[in-house]
Amino acid sequence: DETKAIVKSTHPVVQEHGLAITTRMYEKLFTEYPDTKAFFADTTPGQEQRLANAVIAYAANIDKIETLVPVVQGIAAKHVAAGVQAEHYPIVGEMLLGAMTDVLGELDASIVDAWAAAYGYLADIFISTEAELYAAAS
Repeated sequence: DETKAIVKSTHPVVQEHGLAITTRMYEKLFTEYPDTKAFFADTTPGQEQRLANAVIAYAANIDKIETLVPVVQGIAAKHVAAGVQAEHYPIVGEMLLGAMTDVLGELDASIVDAWAAAYGYLADIFISTEAELYAAAS
């Protein structure tokens, strides 16, 4: 409950700076892990904004995650089509948290910890959803 409250309390600042955060996240990701560019080869322009919208929606709805199920299912299907694997999630989480700090400045440890936990929880949902999709496709 504390994690949810902290993440939800950051919604206004994440909404205000979401695009800057995700733009920075992709810069970091592609610099530190250039192989990840392959996952975005067929992506239309605007990926940074789509991810920003997803992060903003998650912050706003973390206390009612069930409302995000249709969105998660749609994104998971795109991830499977691109070949995203479970081992990619920690990398993206690290880059996202780093980008938040780069854009917003030093953050209180409780905020970083809350976002890390929230990201991990959502990543686990994606990983299990995608595992089901991979299994159904084979």
